[in-house]
Amino acid sequence: MIEIYTSSRKSQSQFSHTSVESPVNTPIHTQVASNTSKVSSWLSPVVYYLGRKIVLPGFFGEINITGQDNIPQTGPILLAPTHRSRWDSLLLPYAAGRYVTGRDMRFMVTSSECKGLQGWFVRQMGGFPVNTQRPAIATLRHTVELMVQGEMLVIYPEGGIYRDGKVHPLKSGVARLALMAESLHPGLNIKIIPVGINYSQPYPNWGTDVNLHIGEAIKVKDYIHGSLKKEAQNLTANLTKQLQELSQENSVINCVY
Repeated sequence: MIEIYTSSRKSQSQFSHTSVESPVNTPIHTQVASNTSKVSSWLSPVVYYLGRKIVLPGFFGEINITGQDNIPQTGPILLAPTHRSRWDSLLLPYAAGRYVTGRDMRFMVTSSECKGLQGWFVRQMGGFPVNTQRPAIATLRHTVELMVQGEMLVIYPEGGIYRDGKVHPLKSGVARLALMAESLHPGLNIKIIPVGINYSQPYPNWGTDVNLHIGEAIKVKDYIHGSLKKEAQNLTANLTKQLQELSQENSVINCVY
């Protein structure tokens, strides 16, 4: 997960000519890196089809999805799911990808996962790397550009994988990125969609049941009237509350099995 910081007004201006108030804690790494991404026109359809028709139905028991109507068909979206397994990144397109919304997903992933053959695959599927210790200005710029283009972006706000079923303290990167983009581009109307993911077993194996509950959208424009730091805290608190509620609903569903 990414944390957004700027060390000075100079680094802010490198990101955009528009002034944006930002909390100052740790400097952003200003080295320009290749952070462009794309969705392969030939590989993506094949992977989505195999995943939806063969891999996921063949591996999991029941896949229960609720709240798909909460996903807007157009406009920039930040999906903010709980993170319980590496399977999450395959199940999210199953629940909200091109076969459901007609849209592909763009994943922000750690730079360590974007090396070699795996890195090539991640990039072809729309993923792009971020150095979580020293995030580059280019990464932040690319993320905002994706939102301006109306893409569906996935960022795990907990940062890492947690298998205890609890919602752990969220990083503020999701809120800060969304507020930065909305402030720089008024009227963008970014929506953050919380998603609760829960498996019937901490380490999913063959036959594991999975529940994905998609919550109501949080409108970022409702949080841009105060300081960025204060509103990011408020937005993160709201997102935390919704993820906790979605996780509780998933627990109730699991009790039925």
